[in-house]
Amino acid sequence: MASKSFDLIVIGAGPGGYVAAIRAAQLGMSVAIIERENLGGICLNWGCIPTKAMLRSAEVFHLIERAEEFGLKADKPGYDLDGVVKRSRKVAGQLSGGIGHLMKKNKITVFMGEATIPAKGRVSFKTDKGSEELTAKNIVLATGARARELPGLEADGDLVWTYRHALQPKRMPKKLLVIGSGAIGIEFASFYNTLGADTTVVEVMDRILPVEDAEISAFARKQFVKQGMTILEKASVKKLDRAKGKVTAHIESGGKTEKLDFDTVISAVGIVGNTEGLGLEKLGVKIDRTHVLTDEYCRTGVEGLYAIGDVAGAPWLAHKASHEGVMVAELIAGQNPHPVKPESIAGCTYCQPQVASVGYSEAKAKELGYEIKVGRFPFIGNGKAIALGETEGMVKTVFDAKTGELLGAHMVGAEVTELIQGYVVGRTLETTEEDLMNTVFPHPTLSEMMHESVLDAYGRVIHM
Repeated sequence: MASKSFDLIVIGAGPGGYVAAIRAAQLGMSVAIIERENLGGICLNWGCIPTKAMLRSAEVFHLIERAEEFGLKADKPGYDLDGVVKRSRKVAGQLSGGIGHLMKKNKITVFMGEATIPAKGRVSFKTDKGSEELTAKNIVLATGARARELPGLEADGDLVWTYRHALQPKRMPKKLLVIGSGAIGIEFASFYNTLGADTTVVEVMDRILPVEDAEISAFARKQFVKQGMTILEKASVKKLDRAKGKVTAHIESGGKTEKLDFDTVISAVGIVGNTEGLGLEKLGVKIDRTHVLTDEYCRTGVEGLYAIGDVAGAPWLAHKASHEGVMVAELIAGQNPHPVKPESIAGCTYCQPQVASVGYSEAKAKELGYEIKVGRFPFIGNGKAIALGETEGMVKTVFDAKTGELLGAHMVGAEVTELIQGYVVGRTLETTEEDLMNTVFPHPTLSEMMHESVLDAYGRVIHM
């Protein structure tokens, strides 16, 4: 078995791995990437991208149903679920193919197969034709994560679905139970609810979207209930009785258990890092609850071995993985990159209304001992929001009262996943309230609410 040598081997071609490979190639390294399933990983093929395509279809359907409000006529709108799914898969396929092109363009050698690390600096991978071994001074683990399965709630692809089944549904659910209200759970709940499924969401924590600011969670909850969802908080699904075409869920809440019937269940109860079968323990890599432990530069403690993205822990976001990939490639090339700070990474959830945030929530800032100033501005006070017919939402900002540092920003409403980046740039540039107040925001735009929220924190709000 001939050994092939590279400067860097990347295991996993998701948004962490393929970006690390491209940056390393730009810096003059010879790079190999090993992928067992699809270039682009879960994000492009089974996560971020196809879900957004499906949610866009639901959003357009929702707008058609509101046609009269806009002075338009659209009689009896309907949908073709297979058509929605087909478009979503086409979008995913187009992007996955694009990654193949980027690999060629950057002269990155792609191997398809299942990788293991038999020893430091060595990677072996299995294909249909047998196994091959590669060597490299540096290895980047970007193996990602998969859906967590709870005992008794395991997916079967028929009655109980994971995100994969939900992206290629066999049927339109009539009565749907979604277990878990993080980004994945709430996005699927939003999609199927908009298309007419009677949707119930069960969340074990005391509120839905538990990582968000409490005020934003409460606002979103109110909107979901208005749209016909049933939301059960501080509740858990103890077991599922499966029968033909029916699931009976035993839901425990406040010490009582009730049995409710559904025809479909989507389980979205978190993720598990893909750390098995790689030989990591033997190498001396430390793993905590399925995630590889690293320092702030993604170093595992084993010389020349790095871990990035979902396999290296929270926040489980594609853009965090990509940024870590760039940082690690630059570190290997002898540069001095900045470590990726989790509190400067925005989180976006594409339900209806959208939710986006960066930095500390109001509660977290207080817990950390900051004296704070908080500003809020509602969508109803913004001309563009009224013109769009999107008046439900708010922008909230949290500042350090002593220094004026922007500690956090939280939004709920139309297009907030696009707006949040303004505050992300602000935090990276270490902006203060004064900088933001002196910035001229174009009119009429939704972004003006970002300005007004800052003004509100300092008692200077104009349009409220």
